[in-house]
Amino acid sequence: MLPTHFTPVPLDKAYRLLNHGPTVLVSARHAGEDNAMAAAWACALDFAPPKVTVVLDKATRTRALVEASGQFALQLPTQVQAALTLALGSESANDHPDKLRRHGVELFHAPGHAVPLVPGCAAWLVCRLIPEPHNQQTYDLFIAEVVAAWADERVFRGGHWEFDSAPDALRTLHYVAGGQFYATGASVRG
Repeated sequence: MLPTHFTPVPLDKAYRLLNHGPTVLVSARHAGEDNAMAAAWACALDFAPPKVTVVLDKATRTRALVEASGQFALQLPTQVQAALTLALGSESANDHPDKLRRHGVELFHAPGHAVPLVPGCAAWLVCRLIPEPHNQQTYDLFIAEVVAAWADERVFRGGHWEFDSAPDALRTLHYVAGGQFYATGASVRG
């Protein structure tokens, strides 16, 4: 079942979902196995077609699923998901195969896409891997094309973030270290 506020984002605006530097949840599926992990290093790379980068350590189970399937999703967890984000980023499915169940994550799928998505996020981007073996092996850097995007329209409307008028619970997270996050703050115009 799709979340209530799951609204398509035009691909020419998808880069705006990441351009404020949030922590992301990376999810993937291969051969019937789903997983999700947190990543602090993800960013928009290009506009048309929209592309993203994300760093995925070799030791993670999610990386193996991404490499095997050639696709993944980036999701922007919200302030109320800070503990979940820390747990998904601290535990490996290699050591805890049931980590999603243990943390109460019930994934969903968008119509036409096999990549699992994490509910409760502010935005979701489904991505197709652009294989760059050198970058992946040497730098753990993955490049992908965004093929679909959605956002919670209470916080992202008309191609823009609306954090000032949205509930604080929908603010996205920025990881700094030691289990500490900052929530996206008030806007400042220049």
